[in-house]
Amino acid sequence: MPHYRDEAVVIRTHKLGEVDRIVTLLTKNHGQVRAVAKGVRKTSSRIGARLEPFMVVDVQLYEGRNLDTVSQVEQLANYGAVIVDDYARYTAASAVVEAAERLTREDSSSKHYLLVLGALRALSAKEQASDQILDSYLLRALAISGWIANLTSCQGCGSDQTVLFSVHSGSVSCANCAQPGSVRLGVEGIAHVGSL
Repeated sequence: MPHYRDEAVVIRTHKLGEVDRIVTLLTKNHGQVRAVAKGVRKTSSRIGARLEPFMVVDVQLYEGRNLDTVSQVEQLANYGAVIVDDYARYTAASAVVEAAERLTREDSSSKHYLLVLGALRALSAKEQASDQILDSYLLRALAISGWIANLTSCQGCGSDQTVLFSVHSGSVSCANCAQPGSVRLGVEGIAHVGSL
């Protein structure tokens, strides 16, 4: 069985049988990986506590037909210890890893890994509001995946004089190209979108 080693963020865990667990990892070089961690739910397990959501680990895996198998884990960072104590930060981190799980099923870009890592690091640092971190993560993750329109110039003519946001198209436009139902963005709104 070929094996490989990678840095990963634990994004989800599921119970499997009496003592095993299926972990979903977002790895730096291999994209999203689902793997079986055998025996980690035993009280004597040395690696069980290292495979919890929001943890960054250095993991060695053996390739399997359907699921890989975790053979060795070393903890690199435990963002979960700080995040779970604050409900707003926990819900934001949960939204980050859920979005990452859905966006990376087919995309193995290391950009997603680095973005999730940055979001978890920012949430655990408690220097910015959790909703701003989540908004920033979601916009960037959608942009990496190709799901978000240009927010810096008009979708119709390319002008940088954007003052209206179209919820329908998810893009900004100038006064001349605006669609019905577009929302006028003030200076603060434009600055907020730009800062994200």
